[in-house]
Formats: sequence, C-alpha cells, structure tokens
Amino acid sequence: MPKITFLPDNISVEAEVGEALLEVAKRCGVSIPTGCLMGSCHACEVELEDGEIICACISGVPAGKDEITLNLFVDPVW
Repeated sequence: MPKITFLPDNISVEAEVGEALLEVAKRCGVSIPTGCLMGSCHACEVELEDGEIICACISGVPAGKDEITLNLFVDPVW
C-alpha cells in the first residue's frame, strides 16, 4: 500500500491504489476544499511532488509508487 503524505502539515497515511484522494484525506483528518466535485471548478487542486497539478475530487491513488506527496494549496476564496 502506498504512503500518502499531505503537506504542509506533513500528515501521512497508507492508502489503497485507486482509492479516492478526497477519501484518503478525510480519513486522516486533512481538509481539501471542494466545489463542484467534477474537476471543473479546480477548488480541490493539489500539487504532486513532480509539480503536476491534479484535482483531488476526480483523482485516485496512482499505481506504481510506494510514496506520494501532495502539497495542498491555500486559497482564501474557497
């Protein structure tokens, strides 16, 4: 099971491949803002360690990695 780390709080949790990132975050007490829950509004954007920006509401834990780091954005509008 991959280990997911949420920055800036440095909270880590193990997750199943394919598990929804919003569910993983919720399970470990990390709040990711959401809006539309369809990837259109971009309220739930997170940044992967390689700089790729993804919408957490439509993304699952990817296969092939033992550790994944997600940097959460702080947007006062959401």
